Amino acid sequence: MNRNDMTQGDAPKAARWLGPTHANRSALIAPVSAARWLLLLVVIAAIYFFHGFIVPVLAALVIGFASWPLYRRLLDQAGHNTTLGATIALLAIIGFLIIPISIAIAYTVDELRQWIGWAIEVNRIGAPAPEWIARLPGAGDWLATKWREHIGSPGDIAELVRIVSGANIGNIYRALIAAGDGAFHLVLTLLFMLIALFFVYRDGEKFVRQLDLLGERILPARWERISRVVPATISSTVTGMTLIAIGEGIVLGVAYWLAGVPSPVTLGVLTGMMALIPGGAPLSFTLVSIYLAASGSYIQGGALFAWGTIELFIVDKTIRPRLVGGPIKLPFLPTFFGLVGGVKTLGFLGLFIGPVLMAILVSIWREWVREVALTTPDAPLQVEADGTMVDPAAGHG
Repeated sequence: MNRNDMTQGDAPKAARWLGPTHANRSALIAPVSAARWLLLLVVIAAIYFFHGFIVPVLAALVIGFASWPLYRRLLDQAGHNTTLGATIALLAIIGFLIIPISIAIAYTVDELRQWIGWAIEVNRIGAPAPEWIARLPGAGDWLATKWREHIGSPGDIAELVRIVSGANIGNIYRALIAAGDGAFHLVLTLLFMLIALFFVYRDGEKFVRQLDLLGERILPARWERISRVVPATISSTVTGMTLIAIGEGIVLGVAYWLAGVPSPVTLGVLTGMMALIPGGAPLSFTLVSIYLAASGSYIQGGALFAWGTIELFIVDKTIRPRLVGGPIKLPFLPTFFGLVGGVKTLGFLGLFIGPVLMAILVSIWREWVREVALTTPDAPLQVEADGTMVDPAAGHG
């Protein structure tokens, strides 16, 4: 038999660098365990290398969950073309973000221009301390004295700027560098978020089907309920917080304008942002009311404080419980911890992601307690129709 007649199975085996193999050896680690450890290592490596993308991806997921019902309607109008639907939805999100931000920036620039013009004029001719500063309880006299020392005479503002800038030129330089770096990082984060959001819209249904397949294997008894409660909680939490913040910013901004407060648009935007934080909105309109009262406008200040109190009571007792939380009604403490921890970790985006993560944790915790209560006949807790736990001994009040 020549070389051409040799079959593939008869070909001589090449020598291995590490010596011959033995097919009858047993594995040190079972294939399933090896696969699990390999998956864990891959996940750890992915988190290490791509942790910088976690924030934009989380933001894209939160926006996707919150806007998914509207996206489904858009997808029906687009003939279930996911690419077209995702493109239109992304353009709508960009418009929703860019248009209000552009309007707010335009108003802010105009008001800053007015403040700069006022500072130039005061630096030229000087100005006495406003009466409302002197009327402030406790610190009014001290603030009026400082005003006369550093602002009251012509040229005082220029001298103050020169002293501050000369003594802190290094700090100002570092602050400007940090601000530029922060702005560049924000733009990149927004860009990556929009890219991730496009694929969330386009491939969201496929990803959900794959996630359901894995979830049923990991949590076969709990996945069906958790996988439905968590998206509803995220959607209602983000949508409710956003709508309430926008509404309170607009309503109180109009109240500022009617009361004759300077820069009502800027104060309204700041109040809307503060409304995302528990206690932020009442703090905002209380400070503005104190300013009006100190300026001599006692009726306007009292009316603004009364209107803000009534509006806040109506929102907290009627609108907020219906919008925020969905099937998971978050108590005050988890909401506060979610906001503080989110802002500390993720910045402004944490105002939304923090409460959402707390809602997910509370949802999972209540699901576990619900399962125990349903499987334990003598459990001290009763399960309501919405899945919440009630202690009969404590009553429903």
